Amino acid sequence: MLTIEKLTAYGADVGTGLKRCVNKESLYLRLVKTVPSSADFARLQETVAAGDYEAGFQAAHGLKGVTANLSLTPLSGPIMEITEHLRAGDVMDYQPLLHEIEQKRAELAELCQD
Repeated sequence: MLTIEKLTAYGADVGTGLKRCVNKESLYLRLVKTVPSSADFARLQETVAAGDYEAGFQAAHGLKGVTANLSLTPLSGPIMEITEHLRAGDVMDYQPLLHEIEQKRAELAELCQD
């Protein structure tokens, strides 16, 4: 079961995330639970692998907004980084960032399991 304590141990800035949810813990936890199953994670992987950096940017930007607003710092950090590289159209090896994002998404998914 997802708890504030588990999210804190994960590295989330729970205090800030809760403030954005008007300190309603149940709302915050419900929103956090939706993050790991976002289709934007698969879309990001697929579009970057295909070299479609514009579509990759759109997926990353959406994830950035959600993860940053919920203060899921371990996940939002690498997502913010890849978003800026994709915004600039940088031709580079995105695999290390994609791997880190997937690892942090999987860790969050594990926390969200009941």
